[in-house]
Amino acid sequence: MSSEIIKKLRQVTGAGILDCQKALKESNNDLEKAIEFLRKRGQKMASDKGLRETKEGLVEAYIHSNNKIGVLLELVCETDFVARNEEFKKLAHEIALHIAAANPRWKEREEVPAEIIEKEKQIYRENLEKEKKPAEIIDKILGNKIEKFYSTSCLLEQSFIKDDQQTITDLIQAMIAKLGENIQIRRFVRFAL
Repeated sequence: MSSEIIKKLRQVTGAGILDCQKALKESNNDLEKAIEFLRKRGQKMASDKGLRETKEGLVEAYIHSNNKIGVLLELVCETDFVARNEEFKKLAHEIALHIAAANPRWKEREEVPAEIIEKEKQIYRENLEKEKKPAEIIDKILGNKIEKFYSTSCLLEQSFIKDDQQTITDLIQAMIAKLGENIQIRRFVRFAL
């Protein structure tokens, strides 16, 4: 295991030397598999830390260059040390930028009112019935359309505008794995003229 591949893996993932060595050992020195191993490990670490209390953080303000879109984001963490960390600040900025561009309506699917989901289902069902789809297929298609609705309307499920292979949740979990603290979006608001 060369020091060059360890260095490259650390640059890509931000993981520690021992974690990189373990990932490379598990993946037979395959860089892509090692990155995937660390991401999965980071997701497990993130779910373990998800119950810890978040009392610190910051409010990020983003105003788009045309001065017609603005975002306020409250991103929280466990300690003031992490809240002052440049990577944490960059994460807050990236999420605020994403909110300005992607215009999510809710933070997560649990916040979507039931009547809105029912209205969406009704619209989808009527369109599918007009297309003469069989009843058993309509239910399956409806489920897929509602999942798509969540992935476009809920911030945590949206694909990140700078990397559509990652959701906002993936972005946060990667930072949790890197900084070792629970990080959450508490709330956000987007203003537009």
